[in-house]
Amino acid sequence: MLIWLLAIAAGSALAFVQYRFGGASRATVPLALRALALTIVLALLLDAPGGPSRRVRPYAALDASVSWISSGDTTLWRRAVRSADSVGADTLLLLGDSVRAGTAPKTPADRATRVAPLVERALGSGRAAVFVTDGRVDDPERLADLPSGSRVVALEGESRLDAAVVSVDGPAAAVAGDTVEFNAVIAAGGAGSHAGRIVLMQGAVTLVASPVDSLASYAERTVRLRTQVGGAPGPRLLKLVLATDGDALAANDTLSFVLDVARGASAVFASTAPDEDARYALDVLRGTLAVPTRGYFRVAPGRWVQDGSLIVVSEEEVRRSVAEAPLAVLHGDTAIFGAPREFTRGALALIAPPAQKGDDFYAVGAPPSPLLPALGGLPWDSLPPVEPGAAPRDAEWVAVTSRRARRMDERPLVSGSSKPRRVVVVSVAGLWRWKFRGGRSADAFTALWGSIFDWLTGDATDARAAHPATAWVRSGEPVRWRRGSARDSMAIVVIRASEGKRADTLQLRFAGETGVADTPPLAAGVYDTHTAGGDGLLAVNASAEWLPRRPMVHSGAVGSAPAADRAPRARTLWWLYAIALVCLCTEWVMRRKVGLR
Repeated sequence: MLIWLLAIAAGSALAFVQYRFGGASRATVPLALRALALTIVLALLLDAPGGPSRRVRPYAALDASVSWISSGDTTLWRRAVRSADSVGADTLLLLGDSVRAGTAPKTPADRATRVAPLVERALGSGRAAVFVTDGRVDDPERLADLPSGSRVVALEGESRLDAAVVSVDGPAAAVAGDTVEFNAVIAAGGAGSHAGRIVLMQGAVTLVASPVDSLASYAERTVRLRTQVGGAPGPRLLKLVLATDGDALAANDTLSFVLDVARGASAVFASTAPDEDARYALDVLRGTLAVPTRGYFRVAPGRWVQDGSLIVVSEEEVRRSVAEAPLAVLHGDTAIFGAPREFTRGALALIAPPAQKGDDFYAVGAPPSPLLPALGGLPWDSLPPVEPGAAPRDAEWVAVTSRRARRMDERPLVSGSSKPRRVVVVSVAGLWRWKFRGGRSADAFTALWGSIFDWLTGDATDARAAHPATAWVRSGEPVRWRRGSARDSMAIVVIRASEGKRADTLQLRFAGETGVADTPPLAAGVYDTHTAGGDGLLAVNASAEWLPRRPMVHSGAVGSAPAADRAPRARTLWWLYAIALVCLCTEWVMRRKVGLR
């Protein structure tokens, strides 16, 4: 309406001026015709609305993931298709791995349910969306970004007894003869599950088994499994198999993963004063690096035990392992075997806590250093206090500084040097408080130690040019690769399904300091990988859509972004051009009759 008012005012004023100064101000009818014609011309130039606004028809969006048929029945999927058709939309969008326009398939096959592509498409067109789903969405928080007028139609099927292996956590690499521990997370469906047992297997051989109690609806439980690593070095495929009475779905009962077994340790952690700092740092070392790691703790003078198995080992064996390791970490009395920089040959981390408890200091920042990219965003103002020790004098850089509470006394906590080899000195005790507090403080603890170990092993962590960054992955998720050497920015990997003949070649380009590259998702199965420096295995498990998950979205209105209102525009109305032309012609004829040009 505002555009039309502006056009009327400007057209009338312009016509009045033309007739006033043309000496024909008394020619009322031609003046009115000129004003009307100019008004229409200006409205066409501004493309003014040509009628009342009307809301754009919404999209019909249909969740096309396999979770609809996880029970083996397509009845719920057929209901979803009918519900999407009842929207009466001119476009049906299928949503899952991606969003695309099309017709509903007989059975859904997408291995994920991501609504972000739908949100971007709806915002780009300004159209609301009616989203038909079973409620199991990977990123439900994005639904709030849909245009206003959108809504969700959630259909829930019949709950059945089901238990699944959700994930497994443990070392990605080990040394032959080590005892390793894996934490398997199992979950139940909407009707819970009966009791059973979970088995860790290598091929057809059972390594260890554990009973599993019955689970309530959507309950989770962690089962710890310990086994000794034997056999020849190399990658080996392990699998967890869950068996429960009355289980409705077998596709989620098995999870395969890869364990790289080495002849010797690539990282050795030795502590003369085992405490929470040592235990938590060793956990990060094992979780951060996909290399075989071995830990030793001195529990009494001259008495050392191996972490995990608690096997007694000699002090000479510990010294030899530390001296030969590509990465050595010494905690406590770092000079117990002599000058550490002299008897070790690889990268070195020295954790030297103060001899006695002192005043509390607080970490306040990360100066410029090789660790800055990982430490720059830590919540310094909310970290618990620590106790700094004596800082080295020959450090090339300082990564973390601390300050005494309400004083200006400042001391370094982490420092290091890269010549002639990489060395990091952590002169502090009490970092375990960060981990113990949980939340962002625990994340800061992991980021600190992870950045230290990543930098120390930056020159070479694996003989292979590239290797999978995780021990297992699920179908529908990108496959992440980690480079073997910091000097490489690209690697070629040839992958072949273990039961197939076709080989695919992947060209990996590693991004900056992260040293990782992602490739598109793969179908479930076991793949042999070959790259410069060695071979490996890649375990791709069934999609997460097969796992029992509580519905995360429910039926109702969603979205708060403004939706587009469509109104016919002036340039699309042919009769406005006709009126303007008739007015100008009529005005010309009337001007001629009164003797005007």
